[in-house]
Amino acid sequence: MLTRLVLVLAVMCGLDAAAQDREPLRLAVIGVEHGHVEGALWNAANRDDIELVGVWSEHPELWARLAQKHGLDPMLHYDDLGKMLDETAPEAASVMTSTSGHLEAVAECARRGVHVLVEKPLDFDLRRAQMMAEIASAENILLLTNFETSWYRSVHAAKAIVNDRGTPIRRAVFRHGHKGPKEIGCGPEFLSWLTDPEQNGGGAITDFGCYGAVLMTWLMDGVRPTSVSAVTQQLKPELYPDVDDDATIVLTYPGATAVIQASWAWTHDNKDMDLHAEGYSLHAGKWDELSIREADAEPAAHEPLVDRAGMENEWTYLRRVVRGECAVDPLSSLEFNLIATEILDAARESARTGRVVKLD
Repeated sequence: MLTRLVLVLAVMCGLDAAAQDREPLRLAVIGVEHGHVEGALWNAANRDDIELVGVWSEHPELWARLAQKHGLDPMLHYDDLGKMLDETAPEAASVMTSTSGHLEAVAECARRGVHVLVEKPLDFDLRRAQMMAEIASAENILLLTNFETSWYRSVHAAKAIVNDRGTPIRRAVFRHGHKGPKEIGCGPEFLSWLTDPEQNGGGAITDFGCYGAVLMTWLMDGVRPTSVSAVTQQLKPELYPDVDDDATIVLTYPGATAVIQASWAWTHDNKDMDLHAEGYSLHAGKWDELSIREADAEPAAHEPLVDRAGMENEWTYLRRVVRGECAVDPLSSLEFNLIATEILDAARESARTGRVVKLD
C-alpha cells in the first residue's frame, strides 16, 4: 500500500512539473522609461509562453499609452514596486528603468526570490555592479543582462569558427550605434536618462560601448584586459550637451587588441564586429550576416551553421533558463557582465583623465 502511494505521489509530482513546464512564464516589468520596453510589451501581448502579471512605473501616462498601443489591461499598472512583486508573484522581472535604477530593482526582486533580466549594460559603475552581484548570490537568483547581439547567429558562428580553427584572435573591431537617440525618435522619458551622465554614466560610451565590452570578454573566454584606454567626443554638442556622442575604447590583452567604436553619429544602425586571426578574418553583422576572408582572398558569404534553437531571443531564453531547461548563456551571465562593467568603468575614467587605465 505504501509503495503504491509513493508511486501515485511520484506520478502526481511528475504531472505537476510537466504542467508547470507548459505554463507561461509569469513576468513583471519594472519601469517603462527604457525604449526597449516596447519589445517586452509586444511579446507579452502576442506570445502564449509569457504572461504579463504586473507593470511598475513612475510614468503612468506613458504606461497608459503603451497599454493602449499593445492591447494590455491598464490595471496591470502599480505605483508601488514592492506591492506589485508581493501581489503578482512573478517568476522573473524585466527591468526597463535607467541603468542607474538597476540596483534598486535587483534588490527588491532578490528579497522575494524573483529572477531578473536587465537591459544592457548591467551597470557603468563597478561598485554598484558588485553590490548587485552580492545581492543576487545571497538570495540565489539569476541576474542576467540582455544584449540584442546575444541572439545573433552570426556572432555565435564566428566564435565557433575561431574555436574550430584553433587560432587566437589578434585584433577585434566592434562598431555599434546609430544616428543618435534624438535622430531616431527616442521618446522624452527615454532621452531624459539616456543623456544624463548621472543615470547613464555617459552617452555613446555606455549605450554602445557595452556591446564590444561583453562580446570581447566572451570571445576571450572571460579573460580580463590588461589595459583600457578611451577617448570621447561631442560631435553634436547642440543635441547632446551633457554627454559624449562618440567614443573609442581600446582594450589590450596578451597577444590581442580590441577596438570598440561606439557612436551616436553613424549614418545608419550599426552592430558589426570584425575578428582578425592568423590566416583569415571574419565579419559578423546583424542576425545571420557573416562572411569569411582567407588571407589575400576576397570576402565570401558564410552561412551560420550553429543551432540556436530555443535561444532565438531573450524571452524564449528567459523562460527556459528560469525553468532550468537550459544553462545560463555566457553573454548574459553575471560573470561576464561584471567584467564588461569593469571595462566601461575604466573607459570612463580613461576618457576623463586622458590616461591608460591598467587593470590588476
